Amino acid sequence: MNLLLTALLALPLLGAAAAPLLRTNAANAHRLPALLGVAVTGALLAGALALAAGFDHDDPARMQAETDVSWIPALGVRLHLGVDGISLPLVVLTALLAFLCALHTLARPPEGPRTAPLVSLLLLLEAGTLATFAALDLVLFFLAFELVLVPMYFLIARWGGAGREAAAWRFVLYTVLGSVVMLLGLLLLGGAAGTFDMVALAEAHGDGIGRGTQILAVLAIALGLAVKTPMWPLHSWLPDAHTAAPTTGSVLLAGVLLKMGTYGLVRIAVPAAPEGMEVFAPYLGAFAVAGIVYGSLACLSLSRQGAGGDLKRLIAYSSVGHMGFVLLGIATLTRTGLNGALFANVAHGLITGLLFFLAGSLKERAGTLDLDRLAGSGGAALYARVPRLGALLAFAAVASLGLPGLAGFWGELLALLGAFDPDNALSRPAFLTYLAVAAFGTLLTAAYLLIVVRRVCTGSPAEAPGEPAPPGLRAHEYAAAVPLVALILLAGLWPAVLLDLTGPAVRDLLPGALR
Repeated sequence: MNLLLTALLALPLLGAAAAPLLRTNAANAHRLPALLGVAVTGALLAGALALAAGFDHDDPARMQAETDVSWIPALGVRLHLGVDGISLPLVVLTALLAFLCALHTLARPPEGPRTAPLVSLLLLLEAGTLATFAALDLVLFFLAFELVLVPMYFLIARWGGAGREAAAWRFVLYTVLGSVVMLLGLLLLGGAAGTFDMVALAEAHGDGIGRGTQILAVLAIALGLAVKTPMWPLHSWLPDAHTAAPTTGSVLLAGVLLKMGTYGLVRIAVPAAPEGMEVFAPYLGAFAVAGIVYGSLACLSLSRQGAGGDLKRLIAYSSVGHMGFVLLGIATLTRTGLNGALFANVAHGLITGLLFFLAGSLKERAGTLDLDRLAGSGGAALYARVPRLGALLAFAAVASLGLPGLAGFWGELLALLGAFDPDNALSRPAFLTYLAVAAFGTLLTAAYLLIVVRRVCTGSPAEAPGEPAPPGLRAHEYAAAVPLVALILLAGLWPAVLLDLTGPAVRDLLPGALR
């Protein structure tokens, strides 16, 4: 098990280095690198599933598959890796989405530069994301966190659509500035505790770290992580990045990269600086519900007739709202809320990944994602023209709005329940207000998603005489959709599959909690 986790981090790095070295000619310049990407990500998915199968599910709070060796002795920095019930689902989610993106790259050659650099960047991105979720040293966590910035920048800037360069620069500037602030907080926390080991910090629960130091550390760490989440009002880089990014970039950005911020709050800030979190939790909750309402109102504006809204941009704004529920759950500082946040993290990755794959398929057929053009005369009319694509889009939409029985329901419900009864150190009237505002946000979410489904999926096709009908779903589109649909149903109908993993681990993060 220990070597397996290490191999999961080393293999994508080796694949990323090998992809540009492949000898190709005009005939196989795309296929050979793309096949390498499928092979490497497939092996990583198999390894992640083996890691999950070998995981001791009777003790998910314990760090497993650990590797702990000295790296920089003078600074006390170690190569400390491991997974528990909090990080294991995110490791598997990352491996799955990266494999599906590699399949998409093989089936649909990217427009622009050669495929080999694209495959190399995808593998480097996967390596950084996996390392972020497996790192158990603050410095190692920061380095892995930063590793993903370079490949995502080039994915947007070189393979993106209109406005890609400006979107890529905005993404880098926001995240780098946030990372600088986060690094200061991590160094302050580790220096005050005398260790950078995240397991030791979590077990100490702030003992030996002064209240003022905890407050400063949480302020810096939370600001840095909030940019990546993204939390309103630090979200403005996200819509441009999603709109410009290629399909694979949007899937990985929404599916796993946004999770790194909220994961860091749960893994580092909550257990290591509890007094600092108590101070900032009410403000975090206020920003969370503001993001829920703001994201929903922005989506409503984009979905209305005549607004010229872009479907990918709408999905991006919806992520601001959905991640608001994750932040609200964390802000409650309760077991219920934290479990809801972790559940919503995984559910959002599955649902939004599916939505972006479907948006890419729709653009291939219609040539646009402009909602006015899709809904106009002779527009998409998916139920009539490509019924299975329309059915999948409707399914993803109702999953995103939190329909009971699908994955999106449980995370939001638990976050709201956590707000109903927050930690004793927090103001219950304030969190009841947050609960009411967030509940109103769920109504807005249902409104804009149903409007999008009605406008894009319904209507009568108006093909010109002799114009061929759009093709049905292709093999690679089934390959992307089927596992995501199955997991959305599994998590919705059997939430214990995730809650049994996160529950005991969250209990150890909050040993004094009674909920």
